[in-house]
Amino acid sequence: MSDPTLTGDPPGTRPCPVCGTGSETASLFLAENIDPDRMSGFSFASRKAPEYMSHCLVKCPTCDLVYVHVPPTQTRLAQAYHQAEFDSHDEADDAARAYARAIEPVLARLTSRQSALEIGTGTGIFLDYLSAAGFETVVGVEPSTAAIEAAPSHRRAWIREGIFVENDFAPESFDLICCFMTLEHVLDPGSLARSALRLLRPGGALVTVTHDYQAPVNRILGKKSPIIDIEHMQLFTARSLRELFARSGFETVSVRGFRNRYALRYWARLAPLPGIIGRLVMGALSATGAADWKLAVNVGNLITSGTKPR
Repeated sequence: MSDPTLTGDPPGTRPCPVCGTGSETASLFLAENIDPDRMSGFSFASRKAPEYMSHCLVKCPTCDLVYVHVPPTQTRLAQAYHQAEFDSHDEADDAARAYARAIEPVLARLTSRQSALEIGTGTGIFLDYLSAAGFETVVGVEPSTAAIEAAPSHRRAWIREGIFVENDFAPESFDLICCFMTLEHVLDPGSLARSALRLLRPGGALVTVTHDYQAPVNRILGKKSPIIDIEHMQLFTARSLRELFARSGFETVSVRGFRNRYALRYWARLAPLPGIIGRLVMGALSATGAADWKLAVNVGNLITSGTKPR
């Protein structure tokens, strides 16, 4: 796969995509670190082994958002995700279970469950949970061909291939819109949130799951945190998420942490261990049968919800 960050139309500079503060007032958060020789079909795949590559990241002085102020174009991003490989079936199932538990308070407040949309649905596994929760119609949007092809046939019927476009759907046609671990990847999270508001029925909810770069684990790991990723166009905090939802017109905004539950082999893969130590750890987990043991940990992910005014 050609490197979408190095080919195509020249990129432009953008202000903070949450509050609009000019990037000239932003402070450097992390210098660019991209090695074209390390790029692969998995560089834009979900739940990959960390590469610790990133575009130059700056920090907004107004809302605390960390973002790429000179991002690749939308065309290049769409191409990269369209061509991305997929190899995270087990982790996708574990993530969906965690999201299903975390979203229960939001579902309890909904007065209607006619239809739900998931932006960045992957194989659509969370759509199964929404269908089981009583939603009459479920729809997913996913740009990765490989992820869709990995989905069972009944889910493929629910998934639209491509990037999310508001005009593909009728206004006020959904009771719930979910966007899990996707908001960091889009060029304009504010535009996505405002589009979600228009697509929701009054009283409907938008729910996102994002990383928190101020979480203790990410502060400790620093440049070796898995959230340092060439895919991420921005990184959030609770403050910047509240700002995003409020500016987009949502009410009763809630931001809270939750626990993800994955197999030990996945947690070990994310850990910034030197090569030989990492191989020894993975070997020990496999030899002892512990690799498949599940461990629930709060690693700083945030679930945010907001309601469209009635």
